[in-house]
Amino acid sequence: MLTTIELPSSRTNNMLWYGLDLSWAYADLLPGIRRQTSCVQLAYDVLHDALLRFALTKNPERITQPHAYLRTVVKNILADNYREMARFVPFLMETPETSSDSNDQITTHQIEDAFSPSPEHLADLQQRLQALQRIIDCLPPKCREVFWLFRIEGIHQTEIADKLGISVNMVERHVIRALVDLRSARDLLLN
Repeated sequence: MLTTIELPSSRTNNMLWYGLDLSWAYADLLPGIRRQTSCVQLAYDVLHDALLRFALTKNPERITQPHAYLRTVVKNILADNYREMARFVPFLMETPETSSDSNDQITTHQIEDAFSPSPEHLADLQQRLQALQRIIDCLPPKCREVFWLFRIEGIHQTEIADKLGISVNMVERHVIRALVDLRSARDLLLN
């Protein structure tokens, strides 16, 4: 049963749960997570996710080093969180006008200025997108279709293979071909 918790004995102050000392998790591991995340709530979330993953392992009694296992799970969750958060831009960027020391109201104009790209940046992005589109257009039709389904629409390789009536190996080859062509074009543009 996954929800059993052994109560601490009178000799020790440890609260053991499947060989894992919960007092260690909250007293030692949690502050380390908090230092890495700089956020108490996120640290608790990471620790609780790690404990859930620990509890949902197929056989937690067979883990010989539960503390090391939990540290590894925490590292993986932190890596996943950092990867996920890298996809987002913070809503308000700290500028002298919007710093927390200022008591002034933030205007809509200031927010728009903080997020508005320069005309040069927009032109650069447009040129890069056009170059990318030309490279994709030069791919063979089946390769282009597989690449689009896999990278843009996010469909799994097995689903693409079923949809197009080709093998998964062929789907992989098309994706690799497209990525190699895109990388070579990028290298040419950067040099």
